[in-house]
Amino acid sequence: MDKPKQMIVMRRDLKMRKGKIAAQAGHACVTAVLAALDREQRLGQIRADEAGVTLAESAQSATPLSEWFSRGVAKVCVYVDSEEELLAIDRKAKEAGILSALICDNGITEFHGEPTYTCLAFEPALPEKVDPITGALPLF
Repeated sequence: MDKPKQMIVMRRDLKMRKGKIAAQAGHACVTAVLAALDREQRLGQIRADEAGVTLAESAQSATPLSEWFSRGVAKVCVYVDSEEELLAIDRKAKEAGILSALICDNGITEFHGEPTYTCLAFEPALPEKVDPITGALPLF
């Protein structure tokens, strides 16, 4: 099995501050992983200690999500230059059966009080599933 990865798609056109980028990407990653854990009924298997976060041993079959935890948590950040492109990537993910977390910022600290789609993250998935959707996007 190829090593699963988590894709993060940022909007570069917003010209967010570095801290805002980090916060939005973190929000998207956590949301996508928690949703995937919930879908696979693995939330109760999370183990966190000073060494990091892992999944407890389970009789459940291995999935890209469980492999992502056991073989390393690869994340790849790419970008688009518009809301339309971001929403199109989200649609393509859903059509391909990939769970994605689309983040809409409330606009309190940036964006003049306007709710704004900033990024999205996919659940950890195999390259052959995500590369057709994000493979042509430039690295952020």
